[in-house]
Amino acid sequence: MNSALDLLTLAIRAAEQAADYLRTVERPQDPQAWGIKGHRDFVTEVDRTSERIITNILTQGEPGSTVVGEELQPTMVDGGLVWVVDPLDGTTNFLHGYPQFAVSIGAAVDGVLQAGVVLHVSSGSLFRASRGGGTWLGGARLQVSTIRDPGMALVGTGFPFKHIDQLEAFQRQLAVILSSTSGVRRAGSAALDLADVAAGRFEGFWELRLAPWDIAAGLLLVREAGGVVTDTAGREIGIEHTGVVAGNPWIHEWLLKVMAND
Repeated sequence: MNSALDLLTLAIRAAEQAADYLRTVERPQDPQAWGIKGHRDFVTEVDRTSERIITNILTQGEPGSTVVGEELQPTMVDGGLVWVVDPLDGTTNFLHGYPQFAVSIGAAVDGVLQAGVVLHVSSGSLFRASRGGGTWLGGARLQVSTIRDPGMALVGTGFPFKHIDQLEAFQRQLAVILSSTSGVRRAGSAALDLADVAAGRFEGFWELRLAPWDIAAGLLLVREAGGVVTDTAGREIGIEHTGVVAGNPWIHEWLLKVMAND
């Protein structure tokens, strides 16, 4: 099996080819073409084609590896080399022409993340990380923000639109965080939110429920940039369905206190 850097190189190639497709494909503007996976959760043939492009590149480059993705193979696998893929993170944004969507690819060996790529399709910004090799954007090595004061912090979030039963808890948390920070942003792509934590643009991020393909690459980006990612109770998380609290060490700790007091 290849090294973490080799896996990263392959993931970058797959992400770039998928992004090239997403930039040129005609956006399905008629809602009749938007398949519905769940409550206000859409999927199109664009998602599926992007995932097929990625899958073909990854499995040809690493024969015998497994691809887990939201559209084609959503059952998580632990053993061996597993690619965890979101071929279009931010589908609703894409459908409405809102330019905040990404391709996200994480590579794990026996459950341990080795490489991660998040590619912002509209801008072409490619965030990448390898285990022990840091997090990078272009030629710049990224580090999480050093802001410690919540009053100066900018925090990202995601609304529980798929899990309305969590809305009341989220609203309580949002009220505290909005009143205690310099702002809260919700742009609609968890992969890009985690990349923004790694880049020091956000001091923190939280969402009450995310899927493995939403977070696989982002987990590595944040951790390799010196940040912390856990669930809402402070447990270190892996590639799983879970709540997420991410940030620099100080704002992460503060966000956990907010969660604990909810």
